[in-house]
Amino acid sequence: MKRVLLALLLVTLTVGYASAQAKIKFDKTSYDFGKFSEVTPVQKCTFTFTNVGNAPLIVNQAVASCGCTVPKYTKKPVAPGEKGTVNVTYNGKGRFPGHFKKTITIRTNGEPGMVRLYIEGTMETKK
Repeated sequence: MKRVLLALLLVTLTVGYASAQAKIKFDKTSYDFGKFSEVTPVQKCTFTFTNVGNAPLIVNQAVASCGCTVPKYTKKPVAPGEKGTVNVTYNGKGRFPGHFKKTITIRTNGEPGMVRLYIEGTMETKK
């Protein structure tokens, strides 16, 4: 009888622990800078996310597809129901004018474990 109760207790604790999960939800996953001049090559945007889960959310990593794009993200754990940000800076200095599309990969301890954000725009030659 003791073994049955112990097994039941372990199953209950395991299920309870497994249901505590952080979940990340972004307001938007893409941003279009539109057209901008080569005179002002640095462009910035902010992606906002919410932890819609029931456990603290930790952003482990934010990696851009190119060195011209730099992401900075909320480092502290985001409590359930709270918001965090990923600030992205694109620097087109020294790049050829024209259309670009870059990817920022976000890795978290929540669901989903990986999210891709996209930025794009068109840098026009200075006149």
